[in-house]
Amino acid sequence: MFFERPDSGEIAVVVHIDFNDQSESYGPEEFVELAMSAGADPVAVVTGSRQRPDAKYFVGSGKLDEIKDIVDQEEAQVVLFDHALSPSQERNLESVLKCRVLDRTGLILDIFAQRARTHEGKLQVELAQLQHMSTRLIRGWTHLERQKGGIGMRGPGETQLETDRRLLRVRIKSIQKRLEKVGTQRDQSRRSRARSAVPTVSLVGYTNAGKSTLFNRITGSEVYAADQLFATLDPTLRRLDIEQIGSVVLADTVGFIRQLPHRLIKAFQATLKESAEADLLLHVVDAADISRDDNMLHVGTVLEEIGADEVPTLLVFNKIDALPTAEPRIDRDEHGNPRRVWLSARDGDGLELLKQAIAELLAVDVFTETLNLPSHYGRLRAMLFEHGAVRSERFDENGHFVLDVKLPKKDYLQILARAGMSEDQIVAA
Repeated sequence: MFFERPDSGEIAVVVHIDFNDQSESYGPEEFVELAMSAGADPVAVVTGSRQRPDAKYFVGSGKLDEIKDIVDQEEAQVVLFDHALSPSQERNLESVLKCRVLDRTGLILDIFAQRARTHEGKLQVELAQLQHMSTRLIRGWTHLERQKGGIGMRGPGETQLETDRRLLRVRIKSIQKRLEKVGTQRDQSRRSRARSAVPTVSLVGYTNAGKSTLFNRITGSEVYAADQLFATLDPTLRRLDIEQIGSVVLADTVGFIRQLPHRLIKAFQATLKESAEADLLLHVVDAADISRDDNMLHVGTVLEEIGADEVPTLLVFNKIDALPTAEPRIDRDEHGNPRRVWLSARDGDGLELLKQAIAELLAVDVFTETLNLPSHYGRLRAMLFEHGAVRSERFDENGHFVLDVKLPKKDYLQILARAGMSEDQIVAA
């Protein structure tokens, strides 16, 4: 709508360049999988190496000729760069290649636009797209870089380019306000869960590690799951009953990926809060992936960026059905606490071990007791009910309140402090 570009299509050429000054190098395999997830048909992969990107075309003249020959030979409709391109580089490449050019951010945005299902997810994707688009408005409008008059429209003297920028700013502000409202509603839901002492367990991990398959297996849900990158975009919450703990809320979240554009992390900040404010993270790892250690490091980087690196974490090594010698098991640290669970979400092997590990880790800070409260402890009783911590109540022969309570230990201590009481004043029934 805002600028003219060549028509796009499914036949794609992938370009991956290694730079000598990069701290880490990686192959084009993941980006090819990204392209396929977006619905593209990669017919060729062009690789190369350079000291640094070319300012005008990103690649050198020789590599550009090679790409153009392949585009013409394969009749490709889009060229996908596994890198971040500047607006001028995209424009210059399209003028030479005569087809659509997308960088890594543009491709991921395209996938996100396909996957978003909820109102919030669609707003977040549109916000990221508009912010990305706002840096690329210059292209296509060179023939309209003249002032236009108008009555009741733009006002005299505003160019078409300025109009588009203004319309983008208005739309971006509108989306940000709506997302703030959705974020406030999410915060209220989280506070409500905290008041009712329901722990939250959040699934995190590299994209395509099997989070949604595990989520469906353990909760009996039917969340969309597929063997592709970013199959899940919107967070899904379900209640899960854990023995000795009771109900917990399990959250399935968007998968992470290396070089995830910063603006996408920022746009999905409200969604990712489900991880940052969880009581326990289940870091799902594809145990059969040869890059699993690197993937775990990238997930750790994103968790640190969203402020979730201090949340207690249980590693879940999934897809052991692809490992010939692996068996379902729990690995423990020197104190006997669960640190890793090995399972197969596809076959259902090891799910009970996972529930056992969750129960052990959450039970550490859960206060479960039967309290005998005299009638003049009515304020404490009311506060426990207000917090949703009372599971049952009865009276003894002395007319005392006998309460079965269950809540996080820290919340119990806070309630006692607000009531002006200490633990030694409370009698267990």
